[in-house]
Order: sequence, then C-alpha cells, then structure tokens
Amino acid sequence: MNPVRNLWYVSVLESAKDKHWYAGCTNNLNERIIEHNSGKVYATKSRRPLFFIYCEISLNKYDTYRREKYLKSGMGERYISSRLKNYFNKK
Repeated sequence: MNPVRNLWYVSVLESAKDKHWYAGCTNNLNERIIEHNSGKVYATKSRRPLFFIYCEISLNKYDTYRREKYLKSGMGERYISSRLKNYFNKK
C-alpha cells in the first residue's frame, strides 16, 4: 500500500519571455507544465516558454487552492521573492 496518494501541488512558473510568474494548482504537475508550454492554457499561452521555479505539496485540494490564492497576493509575491532569493540574485 502506498502511503502517499492524492497529492496536490501549487507551483510557480516563470515566463522566459517577460520574467513574470504564474501560480497555479494541480494534482498532476508534469502534465500541467506540459499543457502550459504547449499553449493549452489561455493565461500563459502568450508567455511561453515557462520554467518551473517553485512547488509546494499538500494532501488536501482546498488547502492547495487557498495557498495558491495567497501566493498570488502581494504578500505571497514577497514570500516567493524571499524564499527564492538566491535564484533571483543569480540572474
């Protein structure tokens, strides 16, 4: 029996085109990133290619959606900037 199941992911992708971020939720992270980069997601279609830069994992769908909403807020953007300080400083 697999003790880990039904995982939910909130991820942050960065556009190589304009350096803006996109936060979103999914229960299939690999498939969702492929959808973004193949132009199947309206919100990011014109911002391709997108690169995966951050992820959090949860066991509850609703906790994940609440976290996504936070990461899209001003405080959430500051959190990501602080959390990925070395990533952004290397550019």
